[in-house]
Amino acid sequence: MDAWDILLVLGAGFAAGFINTVAGGGSLISLPILIFLGLPPAVANASNRIAIFSQNIFGVLGFRSKGVTVWPFSLWLGLSALVGAVIGAKIAVDIPEDLFNKLLAIIMIVVLAFIVKNSRTKKGAEIVERMGQKHQLISVGLFFFVGIWGGFIQAGVGFLIIMVLTSVNRLSLVKTNSVKVLVVLIYTTAALLVFILEGKINWLYGGVLAVGNSSGAWIASRWSVEKGDRWVQAILVVAVVGMAIKLWFF
Repeated sequence: MDAWDILLVLGAGFAAGFINTVAGGGSLISLPILIFLGLPPAVANASNRIAIFSQNIFGVLGFRSKGVTVWPFSLWLGLSALVGAVIGAKIAVDIPEDLFNKLLAIIMIVVLAFIVKNSRTKKGAEIVERMGQKHQLISVGLFFFVGIWGGFIQAGVGFLIIMVLTSVNRLSLVKTNSVKVLVVLIYTTAALLVFILEGKINWLYGGVLAVGNSSGAWIASRWSVEKGDRWVQAILVVAVVGMAIKLWFF
């Protein structure tokens, strides 16, 4: 791994960490870079989890430094997703890459539609959060399946988390992202352990990527709180549309 490789991985990690924290889909940047540099796809997928794990530690700290947290709801969601992630990490189903990309593109567009629809009422008034026991239990159940996806491939899981929290619980995007980073941190711990036990980790590439991801997540978490939902939604729209086009046509 030479100096140019290190700079490339750091840059990709920073971009992925920022996008993952504010929106989602950052792994669609980091994974291709790792594969381009010679890692087998399975090893790249596993090594990327080191960066995801580190990234979300800094994301959690960044949001908490700004006083944004949804506790203990985030913990229950994380534990549910953790169980699903163990299953997802062990799944040995070979999904054709072209089919996977198109499915992910559709998911992202659906998520964007939900976010735009639920961000405000027609009159422009803020949507009231739904944090009663019923809606919390619904989300806890859905996050088991979110965990399966995240444990299996990780890419795009942020969009699924955003869709659930903005449509079921009607959380703001800033609060949603604060929940997201803790949930992903919890279930990634389980998925990472599975990959470590299977000997799929390249620690050098994963460690360098983690530095980039962590830096991006720290900056994004604090930036999103300062800027508020309007700017976060703008970044999210650009990220979703751009990635969906790339996945579908390229």
